[in-house]
Amino acid sequence: MAISLVKAIVTIDDRTNRILNILKAKHGLKDKSQAINLMAQQFEACVMEPELRPEFIESLKASESEKTVKVKDFEKRYSSK
Repeated sequence: MAISLVKAIVTIDDRTNRILNILKAKHGLKDKSQAINLMAQQFEACVMEPELRPEFIESLKASESEKTVKVKDFEKRYSSK
């Protein structure tokens, strides 16, 4: 998978700047871009709903091409009775 890079000029407040510097130092990052990328990864892992994550979308796309099973009576086939 090719990685696409986007350049952006952002305006951040002093507190955010301090947080980015702490992330840089704590994780041995080269620059604030790496700190922002790390924050985005952590946000995705902790906050985003699974159905919004890119890997979930990819798995859905992959499952669309899978063979399906036709079921006439779902309850009869899958009932545990």
